[in-house]
Formats: sequence, C-alpha cells, structure tokens
Amino acid sequence: MRIDAHIHTGLDPKDYRDEYLKNPEGNRARLIEGLRGAGLDGGVIISVDPLTFRDWDPEQRLEDVLRTCGSNNNLYPFYWINPLESDALDQIDLAVEKGINGFKIICSEFAPSNEKCLLACEKIAKMGKPVLFHSGILWDGMPSANFNKPSNFEALIEIPKLRFCLAHVSWPWCDECIAVYGKFNNAYYTRPDMSCEMFIDVTPGTPRGYRDEVFTRLLDWSTYELRYNLIFGTDCNTVNYNTSWAKEWQQRDDAIYRRLITENTEDFLEHVYYKNIMRFMGLSDEKPAKSIPMVGE
Repeated sequence: MRIDAHIHTGLDPKDYRDEYLKNPEGNRARLIEGLRGAGLDGGVIISVDPLTFRDWDPEQRLEDVLRTCGSNNNLYPFYWINPLESDALDQIDLAVEKGINGFKIICSEFAPSNEKCLLACEKIAKMGKPVLFHSGILWDGMPSANFNKPSNFEALIEIPKLRFCLAHVSWPWCDECIAVYGKFNNAYYTRPDMSCEMFIDVTPGTPRGYRDEVFTRLLDWSTYELRYNLIFGTDCNTVNYNTSWAKEWQQRDDAIYRRLITENTEDFLEHVYYKNIMRFMGLSDEKPAKSIPMVGE
C-alpha cells in the first residue's frame, strides 16, 4: 500500500473554476487513474489556498475538497487554514464536524510562534487532528523565508498531543530540520505528558541532485530513528496528476532507501509510504518503540 501524502487541489483559480468544478466525479476518476499509474493507492488531498482563493468563503473551500475526495476510502481531505482569520477556530470546528482528516498551514505572513497560530494548533490537537506545515523556502512571491525556517517550529513543543509535519525536509535548511526533529524526538521520549510529535514530509523540495545527500544525512549521519516519522509526498495536483513525476521520485527514493536501510528494509518502506501517514492522521493504533540517542552515548 502506498499513499501520496501531499496533493494540492486545483491550480490557477480561473482555470480551476472554469474547468475542474464542472465534473468532480470525472476528475476524481482521472486522479485515481493517475495515482494507480504511479503505483499509488490513494492520497492526502489539500484544499485550495485561502490566500489565493480569497473570494471563496471557508465553507466553499471545505466542501470543494470533500467533494474532490468523495466517498473514496483512500483519499483523505485536509483543510488549508489561515490562523489569522477572525473565524479560524470556528473553521476548525466546522472542518472536523464535516469529516476532515487534517489541516494544512503555510506561514506566509506570520511565524509559527504567532499567538493565533498556536491557538489554532492547540485546538486542532485537542480535536485529535494533525497539521501539515510548509517548511523551507516558499514560492509565494512574498518575503516569507524567515517564517519558515525549521527552528521557528520549536514553539509548537508546548502544545500537548500535537502531531505536526514539516514538508520538503525544510529545503534548503535540511540540517536544521534534522536537528529540530532530534529535539522533538527527545521531548517525545522525556516528556510523555506532552507527547508532541514531529514528522518529516520528504516531498520535493530538495532538487534531484541533493536527494541522495539529504537522505544520507537523515538516515545515516544523524543517528536519529526516522523509520516511524518520514512521510512520502509529491506536491502534485488533482487537476492534472503528474504520474511520471510521482513514479520518478519513488524510483529515486527507493534506490536510496535500499542502499541506506539494510535492516527490515521492506518494513521501512511500508512505514514511509503508508503506515506513518496513517498514524499521523490518527487512523492507526501503532505505537512505535523508538530509540532516542542521549548525550554521552
């Protein structure tokens, strides 16, 4: 079983309105066909961007992603929320009530430590849902890099039971992302009352030529246990799912994984491509036994 955990809904707002919305069933069928062509069984579908689709009200954006997924059990809707909006907390209630599997936040205009962002994450955690964050350089046409450096996400460590994921291995700050993961992994072990857990989404991000180095840093040099916290994604979209892109990144990643992971390799792959995203969404009761490197060891 393989899941693409990072698929966007729509592209350009005008093209999306004029073409895609006319035939949700046919579009869903094409998406599933594209996924299967890439050897994938389903995906996480992220709703349209609240900054780009400013004239859509929250319920429109929510209903659109739910309609995109339909009743397919292997398509999992995530709702993209802007915590600065005055009704953000109400949007969280509505999304959970409607059956959303998780939330997406991009810090284009605010830091993760922003009070409204922390309040939104605290509420999401209390509802038992996860948050997928963009991390790293952001192609948003705005001066947002300082908001998206991985060390800024340390602020989330005080939110009990939060499950969050940093996408793109925080490219180009991959070493910083690994260090922050180490911090959260240690806190997960030493502060079981908090149990805030960090995942890493390996969606590119990383240019092709850097992939081997980044994975080597993650899985060999860092000595951190990442078998249970890496998640695969592509950054493809639902309008025209790029099957060849999805196949290419899986083939490249699989070759690197098989070189670096010499023990229980198939189990590792199953976790990266399926089990970890299910646990991230709260749809698995797996309780991994992690090894936590300690100072002086």
